[in-house]
Amino acid sequence: MHSRFRRTGALVGTGAVIFGALAVVAGNQADAQQNAVTPLDQVIGDQLQGRAALSKLQPRLAELAERNGMAAQQLQRILATDKTSWLDKTGKLFFREPVATEAERAASTASPRWAKQPVASAVAAGPAFELHSKPGANRVIYLDFDGHTISGTAWNTNGKPATVNVTAYDTDGNTSNWSTAEQDVVRDVWARIAEDYAPFDVDVTTQAPPESAITRSGSTDLQYGTRVLIDPTTWYQSGCGCGGVAYVGVYDATSRHAYYQPALVFTKGVGTGAKNIAEAASHEAGHNIGLSHDGTASVGYYQGHGAWAPIMGVGYSKAISQWSKGEYTGANNKEDDFAVAGQNGLALRADDHGDTTAAATAVTVGATVQGVYANDSDVDVFQVGNLAAGQYTFSANAAARGADLDIKLQLLNSAGTVVATADPAAGQTNAATPTGLSASITQQVAAGTYYLRVENTGYASPLNTGYSTYGSRGAYSVRVTAG
Repeated sequence: MHSRFRRTGALVGTGAVIFGALAVVAGNQADAQQNAVTPLDQVIGDQLQGRAALSKLQPRLAELAERNGMAAQQLQRILATDKTSWLDKTGKLFFREPVATEAERAASTASPRWAKQPVASAVAAGPAFELHSKPGANRVIYLDFDGHTISGTAWNTNGKPATVNVTAYDTDGNTSNWSTAEQDVVRDVWARIAEDYAPFDVDVTTQAPPESAITRSGSTDLQYGTRVLIDPTTWYQSGCGCGGVAYVGVYDATSRHAYYQPALVFTKGVGTGAKNIAEAASHEAGHNIGLSHDGTASVGYYQGHGAWAPIMGVGYSKAISQWSKGEYTGANNKEDDFAVAGQNGLALRADDHGDTTAAATAVTVGATVQGVYANDSDVDVFQVGNLAAGQYTFSANAAARGADLDIKLQLLNSAGTVVATADPAAGQTNAATPTGLSASITQQVAAGTYYLRVENTGYASPLNTGYSTYGSRGAYSVRVTAG
């Protein structure tokens, strides 16, 4: 009898579970039907964090994915696993980045001394606020250090002020001038971000462009971009406790383009050092061009290995940060960063030097020729004609600040035969200073014509000790000197 009672109880319990399951299914179906006809802003409210959004809006995932220009499976992964992902009231995806740790802030070393004297304004600062990586390009990334008024944007919703006057970047408490250190940071940040975006047909600039050069008015408007605002205030940061915020895939939006501007980097969250600001700004602009976070199954942001980290992970403590396609062990995001950027309005720049000895660019002794390595399949060749017999140093130098390009340099004779090769091991002196990315050959040569071949190279294994050639792209210079 006791056994029969237990069996009857089990049956009753099973029936209750089945009934409960049926009720849940019916409830989910009712929710799905209601959600399907209710405007998204009424379902979401002001905004929802990723998992909560997915739980509430799973039946409308396809609609949300289309709204954000990505595959439903990708959006589901982001919302389910990335704690920094959020949907705003319209269903648009944005990220709130974590703050840098104290150790990461300490790793952001001081920039070199460019500025000669303090100045009263950004206009008077001249060079620091007139920097351009590709003047005349139809795309722009404007690095805004001198303050900005934010109104009528997505950042002015959800209880935030309707108008926000963001103050200028400041580290010494004197807002009436730009100190030499502050000017140096502006230049250093620009140089690092210009290098990250060197492969793209875009002008990274510190000079305020007309609003029409940033905001896109419609599909026929081919001149547009984004503003990355370096924000030292607390109007948003104190509420989110974050290092930066940005919307995803809005760079080439054909409607409400200005509504999703700007991307924001908070010095209260990442520190005031050039290295950290640059890493954060490249990362936030990366979201604007459609990129998601690079992490693993256990961490939202991959911190890299050796001297390397992905830009869409966290590179504060690594001297070499590059675009990635998830080649490291345990990568949870295999998206091709360059391809995604191209789908969101940021194409690669055109090849600037010939790939063969027949199409080589001439370089003379003592002169410097600039180049950009933009495509992983590229090879740039330079001709050094009519050399007299003697000893020469043939150099290919990576960018001076925040280099992404790791160079393999070869010296060829007039017949195109390789005479010498240089490809030093990569590493870092500290978190801000990579080593082994430039290459040089010192060689005694007979009189004649020679060629230099510049290729990108990787280092060690991209799985856990280095990186492949994929993200090894950027600016460089070639120079030949006698003696």
